[in-house]
Amino acid sequence: MSASGRTRRAAAPLARRSFLAGTAAAAAALALQGCARGESTSAQPGTTSLSNDNATWDEGYRSAGRALKAITGSALRPLSNPSVTSYQQVVQMTLQTSKASDLVKWASGYQLKRLARTDGLTDLTGVWDRYVSKGWVRDASRDAASYRGKVYGIPLYESYYVLFYSKPVFAKLGLSAPGSWAELLHCAEVLKRNGITPFLASQVGGWPAIEWFQELVTKVDPRFYQKLVTGQASYTDAPARRAMDIWQDFMRKGWMTSPDFDQARGPGALKSGTVGMFLHGTWQAQGMTAVGMKPGVDYGACILPTVQPSTPKSVIAESGVFVVPRRASSHGAAMANVGAWLDPSVQRVWSDFLQDSSANPTVRSGNPVVAQLQQDIAREHRIPLIRYWEASPPSLIQGNTDDLGGFMAGQTSPATTLRRMQERARDEWAAWRRDEA
Repeated sequence: MSASGRTRRAAAPLARRSFLAGTAAAAAALALQGCARGESTSAQPGTTSLSNDNATWDEGYRSAGRALKAITGSALRPLSNPSVTSYQQVVQMTLQTSKASDLVKWASGYQLKRLARTDGLTDLTGVWDRYVSKGWVRDASRDAASYRGKVYGIPLYESYYVLFYSKPVFAKLGLSAPGSWAELLHCAEVLKRNGITPFLASQVGGWPAIEWFQELVTKVDPRFYQKLVTGQASYTDAPARRAMDIWQDFMRKGWMTSPDFDQARGPGALKSGTVGMFLHGTWQAQGMTAVGMKPGVDYGACILPTVQPSTPKSVIAESGVFVVPRRASSHGAAMANVGAWLDPSVQRVWSDFLQDSSANPTVRSGNPVVAQLQQDIAREHRIPLIRYWEASPPSLIQGNTDDLGGFMAGQTSPATTLRRMQERARDEWAAWRRDEA
């Protein structure tokens, strides 16, 4: 997962508005290295080119594109670049050139704000407002798709961070999905006693280090999390310290996998019964299917309980976006496709491919486990919270993610980790606000 969605590491922070000046030669050099652009971004009747960094989704894009073509006359032509660093560099350097693709997969939140600073994106406010009038998008997520009051991204998907668990293992040990913090601790104790690692935790690829941090902070105090990621609270405040102490306690008890455990092995570990619970995005349902696990039979999922019963319930939500470069060669077709992307007929196809939740709240997931989570989120009125990766200036998040990885590896204490994170937050928020002035 990355700034553009579900991959690994972010590229270096995008420079200021002058960044793109004089980059044509560099863009051409990247094209020669085989990046997914070049002549392939040229207009081709009946299609819109789509730059993305996840080739495993290409078939899904094509299927959804066929549904789009029935509405707009234009299908999707995915152009995949699996190297995250290369992908982001290409997008940034070609955004205002004739090499820009028609549509670009990117991340929401501050990752999107950073890209919008270049003035190379199309204002999609009108598209967003039409979706809101139809009830096809949650207007509460508007800020995560906006910069300076204008919408620049249309949601690509909507995923939630949840605890996947092995239903056969839980049944064998007489356990149920934990609905309270005490029940969560009980599950962990029973699993550990039976030779099963309770939780998967990983820092492989860098970004996974944010998962347990964001979850524990929000389950201690979701309102504090909202202030923290907007620079209105300190990483050294009590709720953050409490979350880190819980995390350290879990590791000391042997309740978590080694930080070098690759999360790509998570579905297999859940299936084999070597790991009991896997904290991850609901998009991992695809991975469960890939190893032969059936939803509701071989695995279930629940949202991590709050530490205190009185704490407001919340859920971390993740959503990538489609953006339209201002200089897209098929700009009209691209606008038509983003304008129809959240149509239920398109989202039904796309959601079924992902086995995940649609950004259109009227489309129920075809995966019964994810569908139950959708019901829980609505029934419990859970506070939706933006994923940590997109919630603050990118350079701040990247540095803090590295610090969290060091903490997981036992290199720093909770107090030292939080102090470093706060020092970086002070500097990076000041830099971001100077740029905005």
